Amino acid sequence: MNISIIVPLLNERESLNELEQRIASVMDGHGYSYEVIFVDDGSTDGSWDEIESLGRKNASVHGIRFRRNYGKSAALFCGFRRAEGDVVVTMDADLQDFPEEIPAMYEMIVRDGHDIVSGWTQHRQDNALTKNLPSKLYNATARRITGIRLHDMNCGLKAYRKDVVKSIEVYGEMHRYIPYLAKNAGFCDITEKPTQHAKRKYGTSKFGMNRFVNGFLDLISLWFLSTFGKKPMHFFGYSGILMFLVGFVMTIWIIVAKLCAQGNGLPYRPVTDQPLFYLALLAVVIGVIFFLAGFLGEMISRNSANRNDYNIKTEI
Repeated sequence: MNISIIVPLLNERESLNELEQRIASVMDGHGYSYEVIFVDDGSTDGSWDEIESLGRKNASVHGIRFRRNYGKSAALFCGFRRAEGDVVVTMDADLQDFPEEIPAMYEMIVRDGHDIVSGWTQHRQDNALTKNLPSKLYNATARRITGIRLHDMNCGLKAYRKDVVKSIEVYGEMHRYIPYLAKNAGFCDITEKPTQHAKRKYGTSKFGMNRFVNGFLDLISLWFLSTFGKKPMHFFGYSGILMFLVGFVMTIWIIVAKLCAQGNGLPYRPVTDQPLFYLALLAVVIGVIFFLAGFLGEMISRNSANRNDYNIKTEI
């Protein structure tokens, strides 16, 4: 099979029929063998009935239905697990992504050998204040931290080599950072393609402003796990030793200053009356706690069942 198209959705009943017709027109027009996997993330508007109806009309249409809303990452995870195509495409169900972009993205994977092709919506048809500006700031931060030069990390329209989606685990709200997950798994040939973007035709957006805050926190978590996930002592141990040394030096300084004052007959304050003493004590305690956290993290990491899981590209 050439292409698997995964469409996560929540309450998008009105757009599904038009989306399926456009996908089918593009796929049949290019002679691709394909499948469309609609993942219903707990819809309550009859979206599943529409998916079943589309499945009866077109054997290439399949569906996965969750009992409740789990989020986009869960939907993509289940879609990736089921996908059988050589190239896996993800797109939103709101008709803002254009299925007509898929053939060019497919060729960039198959012909040019890229691992991931991410859509780049250069001219977003959204509110500039609530969507466009926060998106630009978010993407600039993501580029800085991940090192992946994508202008639109969160674009729903992406194409992946099949090996990529079978080698990563999407969980929580990490769907925003699939290119970063892929990079950490060794798939580094990531590029982008300018794509069209349409105004939402039906319904309303399911994502609020909190997605930018959550996205930033997820990015920090993912960066930390990818950098120190299998070597937590390198972070907590170094930080703990540094804090301990700072506290220790401050303590020695206070004691030496007191002894010098006593020896020269100068007035001095008791050690326990000095705020610096308590700061030094706090630094020592924090240093010990950090070091112990790193030690415990190292023990957990060493006993992890997947501590020696590696993605092997080829063997001879």
